[in-house]
This record gives sequence, structure tokens and C-alpha cells, in this order.
Amino acid sequence: MNLFIGNLSRDVTETELRAVFEPFGTVSTVNIIKDKFNGVSKGFGFVEMPEKAEAEAAIAALHRQPLKGQ
Repeated sequence: MNLFIGNLSRDVTETELRAVFEPFGTVSTVNIIKDKFNGVSKGFGFVEMPEKAEAEAAIAALHRQPLKGQ
């Protein structure tokens, strides 16, 4: 499943985002979308988890949970 992760703090790194999702299962890819001109995060990204059950568990546990104050 490819999960949309919104309302991210601009300080969150892909490594930190991966660390949040890994306790729920295998994480294939993490991609935080950045401005192409200045490289600053746009505040959203995507996490891909191959197992649907693991992705759904992550969604249930992390929905509306703050990460770095946001």
C-alpha cells in the first residue's frame, strides 16, 4: 500500500518517518516531497508498505498522532 502522509513538519526527515512506520512492518520506500528549487519539504510525503495488514495497523495507530510538533 502506498500511504499518503500529510501535515508533516518541514523538519521531518525520510529516516525519521521510516522509523515511525517500521514498528508496524516492512517499509519499502519513504519519499518526502520537496520544492525543486530550494529543497524544502512541502509538508507531505508517501510511505510504501507491501503488506496491507501492516499498513492498516500503522494507519490505525498513527492517525492524528503528532510528529515533531505537527
